[in-house]
Amino acid sequence: MTAEFEQPHWNFEQQPYPAGSDETDVNLRAYFDRMPDAKMRQYQAAWPAGRLMEWDGNFRADGCLMLICCERDVAVDEYRRVLEECIAYRQGVSA
Repeated sequence: MTAEFEQPHWNFEQQPYPAGSDETDVNLRAYFDRMPDAKMRQYQAAWPAGRLMEWDGNFRADGCLMLICCERDVAVDEYRRVLEECIAYRQGVSA
């Protein structure tokens, strides 16, 4: 028996990208699309890097997000910036 995945009503991955975006940008947005809304609402912008990495639970020992099929590493600064873009996007979709 397999669990069915319910597609969320948002689709941040398909929103327009800035010039120069790559496969990693797409995969990071897809990663956030799959993050439960309840978890995302817990995020605090003031968290230091270590707390953010602990909250996500998917960072490697070198401080980069464990993300498959990527051309480059995603460090905390990029993660935080795109996460905050995704939060703003979700708030707009839910309004």
